[in-house]
Amino acid sequence: MNIIWQYLDKRSAAVNALKDYSSMAYILAHTDEEITQVHEDTTTLGSPAFTDMPGGSPNPQSGEMRIITAIDEIDVLRERYRQAKEYMEWFQPAWDSLSEDERYVLEQFYWQEDQNIYTICEHFGIERSSAYNKKNRAVQHLTLLLYGKA
Repeated sequence: MNIIWQYLDKRSAAVNALKDYSSMAYILAHTDEEITQVHEDTTTLGSPAFTDMPGGSPNPQSGEMRIITAIDEIDVLRERYRQAKEYMEWFQPAWDSLSEDERYVLEQFYWQEDQNIYTICEHFGIERSSAYNKKNRAVQHLTLLLYGKA
């Protein structure tokens, strides 16, 4: 076992991974559209502006620069997609292994914007302290599934 794992705050890392889930799902769902849009923007010519001023770009390589910039942007999008896919391959099996109640608690606490603990209390018919304990147990279980021994 690598010594680094002993100094990693696995609980905080699990919570951060949980918070990143929606971003990673968005990246996986929309990267193809973004790449297509970059391709279209690169291959589409701009409309000419009819003015009295002489036209033309002061940079004769501006077309090439636009293509290079688009290629760089596509590379960034593909790398971001690769990382999101890797994240999902790592995170999704652990998430699927949680019970329905654990997933519900974590979704309500970390994915809802208001993070209202009372929603959890009402759902389970428990007090706030019990809801927090339920959340802590769910996070601990997720941490164990993601990183192994806590």
